[in-house]
Amino acid sequence: METLPLTILVLVGCFFIGMPIFMSLIISAVVAIMHCGYLPLSIIHNSLFDGVNIFPLLAIPCFVIAGTLMEYGNITKQIIDVVKQLVGRLPGGLGITTILACTFFAAISGSGPGTVAAIGTLMIPSMVRSGYTPSYAAAAASSGGTIGILLPPSNPMIIFAILANVSVTAMFTAGIMPGLMVAFFMTGMAMIKAKMEGVTVDREQPPFNLRVFLKSLSKGGFALATPFIILGSIYSGMATPVEASVVAIVWALFVGIVINRALELKHIRLALIEGAMLCGTVLLIVGASTLFGKILTYEQAPLKLANLVLGVSKNPEIVLIMIVGILYFLGMFMETLSTMIILAPVLLPMVKSLGIDPIHFGVIMVITNEVAMLTPPLGVNLFVSSRIAKISVEKISIAVLPYLLVLTLCILLIVYCPFISTWLPALLGSGM
Repeated sequence: METLPLTILVLVGCFFIGMPIFMSLIISAVVAIMHCGYLPLSIIHNSLFDGVNIFPLLAIPCFVIAGTLMEYGNITKQIIDVVKQLVGRLPGGLGITTILACTFFAAISGSGPGTVAAIGTLMIPSMVRSGYTPSYAAAAASSGGTIGILLPPSNPMIIFAILANVSVTAMFTAGIMPGLMVAFFMTGMAMIKAKMEGVTVDREQPPFNLRVFLKSLSKGGFALATPFIILGSIYSGMATPVEASVVAIVWALFVGIVINRALELKHIRLALIEGAMLCGTVLLIVGASTLFGKILTYEQAPLKLANLVLGVSKNPEIVLIMIVGILYFLGMFMETLSTMIILAPVLLPMVKSLGIDPIHFGVIMVITNEVAMLTPPLGVNLFVSSRIAKISVEKISIAVLPYLLVLTLCILLIVYCPFISTWLPALLGSGM
């Protein structure tokens, strides 16, 4: 058997028996090295070191720590209070509030499941008390949480920028318009679903009062300023994404301790532990995928895949739709970062040969991975909201189907209208 088919077979076999992603990648790579006979064993430790010795990766654990600190520091609740004042009396107001709060919190944490946990813990019980079904509440929180990986700062955006050798700032900028578009369509779906289920006006929410709104706006001013400080430092050129992630931590500590007086030492400890655990996970996968990627390059896997796909069609849109279909399927079984780390190096040479902007392709990969967060058996957002709402994942899976339809529509719009993701980076002059 040739080396490449054997490598893929071993990788699939490791996945099938439930082996961790990083071990599956390392084992399949080692098998390939032993089988081909022309690669030195030194490539293993060199690749593992090269994979983790990437400076922009530091931004990921820092943004996670900042998001956790903001959750414990009462910033999340203040964001929800302000948004609820604006849209709480609309049909499906609490569902809309949940999605908009997730959108706002996404510009802080960069994590999908983290956004679901932070917003869902407060909003799902509130929705159930106001007459929404638990499945509606859990579906709104799960779907809104997917926006966390599209809007900056986004952990998958950072990973893709590293893999594609493009600017992290350009990727962040490219995700803004698609993220806002997804949020807009999702709020519309939340309103439609609420009307279909007979929930028109939330019973707990009082009518809009300008004085009360201004009071909540004043009280939550520091919380609402958070994403503008983080992203403003990046886009103004005052800080790199890594430096901005540290700014986020300092700001979270300041608001949580000095302003809100809600952040305690135990909360800081929990945030540091969560950031360290994610950092360890990401570094293991990135290091292993670097080794696996080198094997694929030596075996000319990107070229062979390109010839296979281009044999079906050379139309860029058709090729992107085929890639989206593959990502839909793999997303049911593989974690978001793993899918991106494994496939991006293989797919990028092909899409570049078709003249597809790598920034545009990166946005498509990220937004398609939003679908993966809502599709069992691996849909992580479903499991988070399931624990909060105390209902089965199966019920939530059915309830999120309308939101999956919305996401699919957004993906098709981005595929056929590249300017949605490329015009803002071009306007702001973000480097590629």
